[in-house]
Amino acid sequence: MTIKEALLHARQFMDNIEAKILLKYILQKEESYIIANANTQLSKMQENELINCINKITEGYPLQYITNQQYFMGLSFYVDENVLIPQPDTEILVETVIKNITELGIKNKFDLGNMKVLDLCTGSGAIAISIKKYLPEVQVFASDISKNALKIAQKNANNNKVKINFIESNMFENISETFDVITSNPPYIKTEEIRKLSKQVQNEPKLALDGGKDGLDFYKIIAKEGPKHLNKNGVILMEIGYDQGQAVTNLFKNSKCIKDYAGNSRVVVWNRRI
Repeated sequence: MTIKEALLHARQFMDNIEAKILLKYILQKEESYIIANANTQLSKMQENELINCINKITEGYPLQYITNQQYFMGLSFYVDENVLIPQPDTEILVETVIKNITELGIKNKFDLGNMKVLDLCTGSGAIAISIKKYLPEVQVFASDISKNALKIAQKNANNNKVKINFIESNMFENISETFDVITSNPPYIKTEEIRKLSKQVQNEPKLALDGGKDGLDFYKIIAKEGPKHLNKNGVILMEIGYDQGQAVTNLFKNSKCIKDYAGNSRVVVWNRRI
């Protein structure tokens, strides 16, 4: 099987971009090599690996868990079965956080170096690391209940050359400090809805998906405990499900909901006024 034939075969089961990503992973080559060497034969080992990977993908195993890589906010992140795969929709949250931090600094005449951000339920660390990468002066803290997730987040921080203060904590249990910004992409899928999701999503950690019976368990915790850990004029920003705008804004009085590029509810922002 040549590289060209391998790509054509892979395209029967995935789109062209995914097929190229898979071939790059198996061959450990850049895309330019794949294009320039279309008639090069795969080794028998490479051919077998391709078939095995395609079989996994058709059974719902995420491509990102095979390659152990996902790009987010222009950065590369290591991912495996211990963390959710960062999705492009979550970039809306990060962009909104960066905008709010900048505005807070200007409005309150803060030195960004004195500003502290907490990312709850950090998972792979994608949100916290992206914030730190784009606003290097800001002090960034990130917490998660999962030790394995925190190990991956630390690996990603090292790979992206940023310093994050990681905390093992079930929500606010081990959080003692206060912050200017608290952000989170918490589990928000209704328990009964998880089994209806695609096989690919069901292969991601349930701990990071299950938001309880109504999908709001973690927002209720943030609404109750978050203000205790927020400085004056601080901001809480959270990613939400497309149909949770009204429910989450009801939990946070005078909050606002921001839509994504598809017009769906995506981020809720709550400002502390006192």
